[in-house]
Amino acid sequence: MQATAYTYDPETRAGSVLLDDGTPLPFDAAAFDAGGLRLLRPGQRVRIRTHGSGEERRVVFVTLQTFADPGAPGA
Repeated sequence: MQATAYTYDPETRAGSVLLDDGTPLPFDAAAFDAGGLRLLRPGQRVRIRTHGSGEERRVVFVTLQTFADPGAPGA
């Protein structure tokens, strides 16, 4: 799934993305670390993986759009 980086705090390595429908979705340091990134700038296009639905939906992986997601189905 694709999204756009919205916020990012380099001290906590947490932030949020905007889904293509404009819905903000937060991510924590574990999701950031899973993607192998060192920095994220607001406005960057990212590839994300989520778990759950509704209020329980959360980002579990975030990386740049051009990077592979080794945990994606069929990868």
